[in-house]
Parts: sequence; structure tokens; C-alpha cells
Amino acid sequence: MSLMIAGTSSGSGKSTVTLGIMAALIKNGITVQPFKAGPDFIDPGLHTYITGRVSRNLDLWMCGEEYVRECLALNSSGAGAAVIEGVMGLYDGGARSSAALASSVGAKVILVVDAYGMAESAGAIIKGFDEYGEYGSGIDGVIFNRVGSERHYDRLRDSVPEGVEALGYLPRDASYSIPERHLGLTTAEEGPIDRSFIASLAGAVREHMDIKRIAELALPDLVKEPEESKEASPLVRIAIARDRAFCFYYEDNLDMLKSAGAELVPFSPMSDKELPPGIDGILLGGGYPEVHAEELSNNREMLGNIREWVTEGRPLYAECGGLVYLGESVSADSRTHAMTGALPFSCELLSRRAALGYREVELSSPCMLGPEGSKLRGHEFHYSMVRENRDAEGVSYNVMGEEAWSQSKESQRPVTSVRYRNTLASYTHLHLGSRPGAATWIINFIKEMSG
Repeated sequence: MSLMIAGTSSGSGKSTVTLGIMAALIKNGITVQPFKAGPDFIDPGLHTYITGRVSRNLDLWMCGEEYVRECLALNSSGAGAAVIEGVMGLYDGGARSSAALASSVGAKVILVVDAYGMAESAGAIIKGFDEYGEYGSGIDGVIFNRVGSERHYDRLRDSVPEGVEALGYLPRDASYSIPERHLGLTTAEEGPIDRSFIASLAGAVREHMDIKRIAELALPDLVKEPEESKEASPLVRIAIARDRAFCFYYEDNLDMLKSAGAELVPFSPMSDKELPPGIDGILLGGGYPEVHAEELSNNREMLGNIREWVTEGRPLYAECGGLVYLGESVSADSRTHAMTGALPFSCELLSRRAALGYREVELSSPCMLGPEGSKLRGHEFHYSMVRENRDAEGVSYNVMGEEAWSQSKESQRPVTSVRYRNTLASYTHLHLGSRPGAATWIINFIKEMSG
């Protein structure tokens, strides 16, 4: 088995409950392997911070059932509990939902119900979720969030229908909330929670939930021991941006790159003055460059190094926040900060969401990601957008088949990807598991371009 912690909706408290259960299991001496349903980056960072094991994304649409089951099995090796945090409401997304994922991997499902302002009516909600059963076999247990008292919990517990286990509750306490910003929860790199918060949350779980039963439900049975890999000299060295501004990466992507022959060398665009020595390529992930724009802008040495790298035609791949960083400037809160100027466009942070959704891209020409016509899948979620883009020799916009999801006229179509020489930048966070062989192609491309 493994355990899926799902919610009735976004905001029901499943993230807080998940973190608390992970922390309580560890307090009980159990090694926890965390997972996140869907394409999220922020929850996995918090999982990793609490458990000490890298959290993995399980996404049926991006990677398919075979890949997802393999990922769960390999990473559950050596763990006493496999805990998957769901996404949105249990059935939201249909075939891409938490329910569909739980059914695919055989996970038990605990539903988190926000009990604020209700008592016996909770039973109707639970009964509905249990009997709905689409893409799964209902729910196995329920945990209540924001419970006012023991008497309140007694009434909630008595409403739970037969066949569903009442596993406890989390008290109504504002101190358990985690700070948020425009993309969701604050990232682990920014320290939104500390060890005292974790200890308090774990204590509440151990006091008010049946953690022994939860541990039984979370016991992994889909486990595969990883094959022993032979040590080999890396084929290429890739500098990877990792700091508070750039921290959104699918860990499986990084593992696939390393398996294909990459040595990943971390650096900070915020604080480092020089790129790592002896590198062959650069990877700029997503994150919050607009939040840290002043610090990034003030690091003129790094801005110049990145600009020179791109101008010389050396390999660089950027996603979302990395795309913003490669432009001339970013505007936010009535202030404009200079970025690298490596590519001829400017970005602006909007007060509303600019884009959200799954994407399948098709490469219009051979590039770092694959041959012409290659298709990869990923996810796009951002509040910034390209406001001004200039034509320049060698620069191409929307090179990854974006017209597949944009019905607007060419002149009105938003810029979502840019290519210049051997630099490729896109708003889409791609998962390399969506195209077998993609990581090997990337390594071979960088090796060839680095000569």
C-alpha cells in the first residue's frame, strides 16, 4: 500500500495535515518517502524539508501510468511509509485527479474535511465522496481539520458513514497555517516553517489522530530496489541555478540528466559573482525572480556572465522564472529591475494569473530538447508575462508549438517561448519522463556544442 492524503477542495487543509502526518511518523521512528500528485513544486520542497528524503511528483498525464508506478516503487525503497499529497479536490481533474492516481498505484485514500462551521453535515460530504467512486473505489478514512473541541469532534466522528474510518482531527489553530504568495505556499528555501513549527504540528497529530493506524495504511507494498549503477566520469558539467529565486525543478528530471551523463553543479544567480568553472551548459529553473528582482539586478557580474554565455552561443535551457531572468527587465509593484538582457524582451508581474494548465509542446526545429517534431509534456503556471518583445537577428518566438493552445491572432499571441542560437527558454515546466530518451538527447547536444 501507500497513502494518498486528499481534500474535498483546495484550501481544505490537506497540505498542513500531510506535513503533520509526515512529521509524526518520523517522530515515531518511521522513514517517510513523500510524493506529490500533479505538477506542483512548492509542496515537494516542504515535504523534503520535513522528511529528509526528496519528494517526487506523480503525474499520470505528463508521464503515464507505467512511469508513475515505477517512480513510486523505486523511491519507496528503504521507506517504512509512502505518503502522497493529493491535488485540489479528490476527483478534480477526472483521469488526472488524485482519485485516478490513487487507483493507479493502489493507494489507500484519507479525505481531509474542513469542519469549520459544521458538525453532522460532514457525514453527508463524506458519504458523497465515498460513494462517488469515479476513478477509484471511494475513500478509506477521514481526518477533520479546524475542529473546535473534543465535543465538536465527537459529533463529526458520529456522522462518519460505515466503511470509512474516522482517524482523528487537527484542532482549529491559526499557528498551523503556512504563509502563501501568488503561486501558492511560500517555498521551503525561504523558510516558512521551522523546527518548532514542525514539532508543534507533529505533537498535535500524535495527540489527536490515530497515527498507528495511519502508519499501517501508509506501509509501501509497491517497492522496487534500484539497480546498482557503475561509477563513470561525467560527459558534461551543467551549472544549475539553485537559490531562493530559482528552486522549481522536477527532481526526476535532474536524476535523468545525471543518469545520462551530467554532473550538476549548483550556483546562485543572487549571490555568486562567477559561473562555476569548467561547465558545458546552464540550467535556469523556475521560481520567484520577480520577488528577488532587486538582488538579482544588483549582481551585475552574474548578469554579465549569463549574457556573455548566451551571446557566445553556448547551451542554456531556462524555464518560467529562468525565462524572465534572461530578458532585459522585469516590472513589479511599480518598479522595474534590469535582468541579464541576454534576450530582447521585458516582463511584467501581473496582479492576476497569466496562465495555468497542462501543455504538450512540439518542437518546430531541432534544438537542445530533441529533433524537430518531438513532443514533450509539462505544466504552465505564472503571473508574469512578456510585455514587450523586439525582433532581433537569430531570435525566434513561440518555437514550441504554443499555437496548439492559443486561438488568438499571431500579433496577439502571448510569447511563451524564445530561442536564440543555443539558448531555449519557455514558460512551460517540462517533465523529461514524458519523452523517453529526452535526457540523453540533451546531454549529447550539450556535449557536441561544447566541442
